[in-house]
Amino acid sequence: MRRAVSLYLPNWPIDRLYRRLDAAAPPPDTPVVLVGRERARRILTACNPLARSQGLRAGMAASQAQALVPGLQVHDADAAGDAAALDRLAHWAQRHYAPVCAADGPDGLAIDATGAAHLKGGEAGFLADLEARLAAAGIRARAVMAPTYGTAHAVARFAPDLSIVAEGGIGRTIGDLPLAALRLPDALLPALSRLGFQTILDLERQPRGPLTLRFGPEIGRRLDQAYGRSFEPITAVIDQTLPRAERLFADPIGAPETLARYVAELVTDLCLALERDGLGARRLDLHCQRVDHRLETVRVATARPLRDRRRLTRLLCDRIETIAPGFGIERMTLIASIVDPLDWRAAPSGLGEAEAPDVSGLIDVLANRIGRDRLYRLTAVESDVPERSVRRTAPLAPDSATAPGSTATWASDWPRPARLFRPPEPVQTLALLPDNPPTHFTWRGVRRRIRRADGPERIHGEWARSDAELWAVRDYFQVEDEAGERFWLFRAGDGEDARTGPQTWFIHGKFG
Repeated sequence: MRRAVSLYLPNWPIDRLYRRLDAAAPPPDTPVVLVGRERARRILTACNPLARSQGLRAGMAASQAQALVPGLQVHDADAAGDAAALDRLAHWAQRHYAPVCAADGPDGLAIDATGAAHLKGGEAGFLADLEARLAAAGIRARAVMAPTYGTAHAVARFAPDLSIVAEGGIGRTIGDLPLAALRLPDALLPALSRLGFQTILDLERQPRGPLTLRFGPEIGRRLDQAYGRSFEPITAVIDQTLPRAERLFADPIGAPETLARYVAELVTDLCLALERDGLGARRLDLHCQRVDHRLETVRVATARPLRDRRRLTRLLCDRIETIAPGFGIERMTLIASIVDPLDWRAAPSGLGEAEAPDVSGLIDVLANRIGRDRLYRLTAVESDVPERSVRRTAPLAPDSATAPGSTATWASDWPRPARLFRPPEPVQTLALLPDNPPTHFTWRGVRRRIRRADGPERIHGEWARSDAELWAVRDYFQVEDEAGERFWLFRAGDGEDARTGPQTWFIHGKFG
């Protein structure tokens, strides 16, 4: 099932201006426009939201805009710079989200997310992560996923309340959208409007012959692409400086064993290129171009730089079953999309030194099957608050305490539970204030009587993070019930001062 993503950047030139000016950028309450030239006229090419709210729009004469809005800030447009930055953004998206990404100027990206969404926790997680990363960089964005790129493009720009279009939901999703959502040439829209066509469904219901005879084939082509009746390829951006290997076939191939044989040849050629440059691959992208111009892709990653032919071939061949060859594949391209200097390690001397076990192969296999974000280990972080004292890190990343410039360790004075609940779960209990442990507690509908307890261990809030934690206090107790199970409870507050917390109890973890 194909899934395409349209990333819409409604304020791309203005966002680039703000990023370029940085500290010298205009304040948020200032109307800002970009001005370019159309023949001899100076016209607006982009407006920030405040300027649009005051009636300005792209295409308006610059002199008219300055007369309408006092205090308007005017900057020169940079169309070539915007296009180049959009290409760089497509390369960034290709590195982080999917192997097939392309700029869709002037205000968006096209992404083929087929088989890639699960790496970000599903389709909703994929879109949320993409939008959040761009928002953190000061770029307003809206991402929509749909079975066809035409539908995703239309919904991203004309249906603000929808982010995911399900398979089979194209007709009821785009039928009521205006004709501008169909990506038709601007010259066609007024003529269609004069004939009474207002929505995509109005065109979809018309016989194709008269429309083609009067307006040409463009309307039918865009309708077929949006509804999925014809395929719309997304041509991936490719960094020509990256190591790569390629095979062209006079006779298209499609049998799995044939694909596997040529994958092994491509890996061999790529490893030779990596060896010449002293590099190892951290991620490989296999692009298979079919005779019908569809692009089938496979992406695999490794835990550390690698140019082991057998391991790389195995990782790629494990994913061959995801390739749909159709009527045949005419071109195969293997690209090392992320490379690092290869870290050679000295072999054991044989003088009693034990060779450290290498689990990177197992990590690579698991990560490419279940998703790299789902495979991690925990490491210590400098924080007194328990849920902030650990973080996820890559399986083979160095420990925080041994990493260069890091001194983070877990507290050793008081033991910590093996299992930490996030967030802490409320419990009903009874305790004598301010310092006595509870006599019993009820958690998840089960009442437990406490036989032994140790504490309190007082943890103060991190006042530097927020004013709300200036007086915050938690008193932690290690408790054991009559069945021998040990739990980690805390009271929010010191038991005396209401400013320190509401004096309610929570279970934060379980020992063993």
